[in-house]
Amino acid sequence: MADVLQSGEGVARKAEATLRTNGGRAITLRMPAPAVTGNDAEQLGLAAPQYQDLVLGPAVFHKANSVKKLLVAGSAVRAVVHTLAFDSAEALFETAVGVLIDDVLYEITDSFTSQSLGEPYCWWLVLQRPVR
Repeated sequence: MADVLQSGEGVARKAEATLRTNGGRAITLRMPAPAVTGNDAEQLGLAAPQYQDLVLGPAVFHKANSVKKLLVAGSAVRAVVHTLAFDSAEALFETAVGVLIDDVLYEITDSFTSQSLGEPYCWWLVLQRPVR
């Protein structure tokens, strides 16, 4: 058991438990919906954009100065990357429309990871509230 706790998997478990005990909650990652083939209105740009909302969690806000960051469990990010068949989490976050938290859509301006033994155990998302 001690070997597991020191491995990348063990660190990921510790991080997820820490996020949960510090008020971790589920957030929604908003992704563009896949294109529908054979739809003339969509091909001409006339169709209203469709979105796919995916739940990520646990996640915790971190605010330093005026910068808002969201800390998300690495296991949740890995699951979404695998489900949507993305090459990487970076590509996932670059493609995302944003993060929906309490009915407010935040733009993801940057993402980076904390790692242990080369494995990400959490992701940091730098957020900016969209200007309306």
